Amino acid sequence: MKSQDSELISKAKSGDEYALEELLGKYKIAVYNLVYRMVKDKQEAEDLTQETFIKTFKSLPSFNEEYAFSTWIFKIATNNCIDFFRKRKLKTYSIDKPIQYKTSEIQQDHPDTDPNAEKSMLAEERSELIKKAIDFLPKKYNEAIVLRHMKEKSYEEIAEMLNLPLGTVKARIFRAREMLNKALKEKLSGY
Repeated sequence: MKSQDSELISKAKSGDEYALEELLGKYKIAVYNLVYRMVKDKQEAEDLTQETFIKTFKSLPSFNEEYAFSTWIFKIATNNCIDFFRKRKLKTYSIDKPIQYKTSEIQQDHPDTDPNAEKSMLAEERSELIKKAIDFLPKKYNEAIVLRHMKEKSYEEIAEMLNLPLGTVKARIFRAREMLNKALKEKLSGY
């Protein structure tokens, strides 16, 4: 089979149209079946099969005869289908308009994901409670927690800014978190 293909390819490369037609006849059904399995539409499969053969014959001079022609043409067909899927635009529907289905319409309801006023107020109240609790911390803990969580400084930066050892900074932030957790545990349980 490979030697038959090789002979036809050589003739086709030198301009023999009969050899081209014979290659087309030999692989048309196999290529069509491959393409059809991918696109699942007869008309599209026919068009893509034709495009595959056009691309194959244009690229024939670059075909490496060490490989099987069938593998090469199937690869071109597969790539052609992939390109087809990339170019094809997906059908989109408006989320506001009903979708027609047979004799009726289907209305879709979509939940509102925007935070409502109540959630926003609760979040603000929670934030205020946390800020007040931080303000009531002893000064050394307040400084450390504000620099770490509100100003987003690293432990090293805080140590440098406060002129303290790194271990002391870590201990103060840990202790401040414990104090805040204890102070806020009951107050934030409803949020």
